[in-house]
Amino acid sequence: MSQSFLAADSRVAPADAPLSPAARRWLRQRGVAVTRARAIPGDASGRRYWRLPGDLIFMDAPPPEDILPFLRVQRRFARAALPVPRVLAAQVVPGFVLLEDLGTVDLKAVLDAGMDVDRWMRRAMVLIRDLQWAGQRQGMLPPLPFFSAARLQEELTLFIDWYLGGHLGLTLDPHRGRALRTLFDVLLKNATTQAQVWVHRDFHARNLVCQGAATLVMIDFQDAVRGPWTYDLVSLLWDRYWDWGRARRDAWALDFLAMVHPGIAPPRRPADFLVSVGRMALQRNLKILGVFCRLAYRDGKIAYLDFLPRFWAYVWEALGDDPQLLSYQALFAPWAPPLPGR
Repeated sequence: MSQSFLAADSRVAPADAPLSPAARRWLRQRGVAVTRARAIPGDASGRRYWRLPGDLIFMDAPPPEDILPFLRVQRRFARAALPVPRVLAAQVVPGFVLLEDLGTVDLKAVLDAGMDVDRWMRRAMVLIRDLQWAGQRQGMLPPLPFFSAARLQEELTLFIDWYLGGHLGLTLDPHRGRALRTLFDVLLKNATTQAQVWVHRDFHARNLVCQGAATLVMIDFQDAVRGPWTYDLVSLLWDRYWDWGRARRDAWALDFLAMVHPGIAPPRRPADFLVSVGRMALQRNLKILGVFCRLAYRDGKIAYLDFLPRFWAYVWEALGDDPQLLSYQALFAPWAPPLPGR
């Protein structure tokens, strides 16, 4: 899970650092001025970014980072006429990439300013639809990695290992372990029986760059997979920065259902669709609780713990909204921080 390189977030920003001598040489060989390189804080991975003169962004991704997934996905998306930044130069070892600079206005900045939220959210959902349909039309390209049940299970295990174990210091007893695995099976079935499409996998407001009055460009797409068709919608609607509330999220989700290409998924009853979306959200939000704790305790990025209450509220809401999952609130109650209304 990455953080947009467009704007700083002081709570997660790494320490500033100059370009390495190797990076300076590499850039100079390509005619790029490095005298005014400006480090851009805010990435949750091991990648570092600099803004350079001439509307350029430089990415330094040393091992164990690997730029090949980024380059491969960028090529697929660009060939499918999807909006992504142009790669101007790249070298796999030591992990250098030169990109066009798309500016500093991402969807978060636009929504924070209250600039026609519904219109911009609709634009984001149209982009998800276009991404999904592009994947269906690009059958001859090498496929994206498959978001298999095993990989989805690994994501859910992060909640056990890093939230329950790392954050709370708990070891599950056999009874609670079985109950949690039963819930996980429900969530995995929901994900794997959906239509499988191109999925950005981190489709949130900081990874969408605003260009002009209506265009959004995707960044940080290196983890793209072929997976459940509701996954990116969930990433957009259950955001770390704003809790839009159930009514507004449901309305946007139904707007998305109405606009989806008929070649993606068969028509569904709105109520059934909302249940499927809610369960996908529960899977992703449990994963995020684990990921943020891993970032805090393994990588020393303690500020990510500030986001935990919001995602706990999402988990609690998802369990309460789904009649088949409501009983699991009793399982989760001892693990949750104090929540409004509890």
